Amino acid sequence: METAFPAFVAPALGDARFSLLDIGCSGGIDASWRAFGPKLRALAIDASVAECERLQKAETHPGIEYVAGFVSDSPTAKVDLENGQASPLIFRMRDRLSFMRTHELREARLGKAEIEDKLRHNAWEMTQLADHTRPLVAPALLAERGWSDLDYLKIDIDGSDFLVLKTFEGKLAELGVLGVQLEVNFVGTGDDSEHAFHNTDRFMRRQGYELFRLDVRTYSTRALPARYVWPTPAETVTGRPWQGEAYYARDVDAVLTAEKRAKLAAIFSAWSVPDAAAELLLAQRESLSTVMNVEKALDLLALQAQQDRGTRLGYQAYMRTFEADHPSFYRPEGNISLTERLTAAWRAFRKPRP
Repeated sequence: METAFPAFVAPALGDARFSLLDIGCSGGIDASWRAFGPKLRALAIDASVAECERLQKAETHPGIEYVAGFVSDSPTAKVDLENGQASPLIFRMRDRLSFMRTHELREARLGKAEIEDKLRHNAWEMTQLADHTRPLVAPALLAERGWSDLDYLKIDIDGSDFLVLKTFEGKLAELGVLGVQLEVNFVGTGDDSEHAFHNTDRFMRRQGYELFRLDVRTYSTRALPARYVWPTPAETVTGRPWQGEAYYARDVDAVLTAEKRAKLAAIFSAWSVPDAAAELLLAQRESLSTVMNVEKALDLLALQAQQDRGTRLGYQAYMRTFEADHPSFYRPEGNISLTERLTAAWRAFRKPRP
């Protein structure tokens, strides 16, 4: 994710803070949000006690707190440690995939590995876990801590994500949530309670949020394994769409304060959709000009849009180039240059790790 524009927005917030709730924080919160500096306030939850202790010990930001706990829809809910409350179909299909075979091959070694190695291989269930008989309910936890305003919600807990998301029904707009990042599954049945993309998408649209980015991760079967994308067994370079990351946000025309609009623009930029941020700045120029230099903000977004092109035009010059139907907006004919290949490889490497 990007950091330059969120860092530019941070001073424009005045006394306001950027509030983040990360449910499933293994590995730590995304570095892009640290660009808000002292304006950042984050509550990060994970089922692994050992990981939360490790993260809190290493944390240098006073506004970030880690809480160990399972999250569900009721404090008396029975958390299924084996299946994570995902559908039986998903687990049957998962067992057909190559990454599960790799996990089987490594299981004995991982049982003796350090926590960092276990988490790197997504074997969080092998670490010391929180009490699964006393799960947390996220909206209630926010209320207990006096959080009446929340800018960003992320849920990635490998199973009961949709169940947890539904605890925010009718509460997202009430809390002032601007952006929501969700792990989604592209397999499943027609059951309307299942953690599948079609259910997540319908839910979020009913809450008044639009999809602004969708990352799709492919997974090969164990019948003919493909190369892994990362140094750990997870998504593969070829295979069927299995999981992904869906990014939802309030519409650019939503009725918000200038500070909230500035934060929404920063979220769009962090998501690598600077065009949505620019659309927001242009649509709400009068409001946003009370907290930031809109022209400078547009120039920063234009630079972000040119990261893979080697040019550094300001916003006005960039738009003139587009209006002239310049060849730079098209892929060149013929073979792909070495520079383009290296740029594409670097951008893929910088993608958030699953």
